[in-house]
Amino acid sequence: MGEQSYSGIYFLLSVLALYTLVGIFRIESILPSLMFSFSIFKNVIPVLVLIFALMAAMDYYVSPKSISKHIGKSSGYKKWVFAILGGIISTGPIYMWYPMLKELKKQGVGYGFIATFIYNRAIKLPLLPIMLLYFNVQFIAVLTLVMIIASLIIGLIFEKIEDKL
Repeated sequence: MGEQSYSGIYFLLSVLALYTLVGIFRIESILPSLMFSFSIFKNVIPVLVLIFALMAAMDYYVSPKSISKHIGKSSGYKKWVFAILGGIISTGPIYMWYPMLKELKKQGVGYGFIATFIYNRAIKLPLLPIMLLYFNVQFIAVLTLVMIIASLIIGLIFEKIEDKL
């Protein structure tokens, strides 16, 4: 692997150092931002704990082998459910998923499933609490539903194209 970048850590340390310096000389100027940060943290932490618990349970109980038998060409609607849920709960950079998706393709999974999975990676459960701070629940629900429906349409289009090739 390449050399690890510590720029994020340096930035965090710089911000903490600046806050400390300003806090020493003018505590009243940093209190509003600290209170705002604390209120966001207080609202987001319960949802994040639930989401991370669900993600950990999925990582522990669901293996690629157990999934691959349910997502073949003849599995019907179940494969679409797996593609949607798998894309939503998947974590990490997308390029880390490419080898597994390639392996699933070799085992007979179609491009429609892969396209639906990749499309649903745009729905990020850990970011939903932050979205709630900026948008209302109705908007988030409609956006998520539209993205899921669009992913199914894209997946079906890819399946039809693949069948013709």
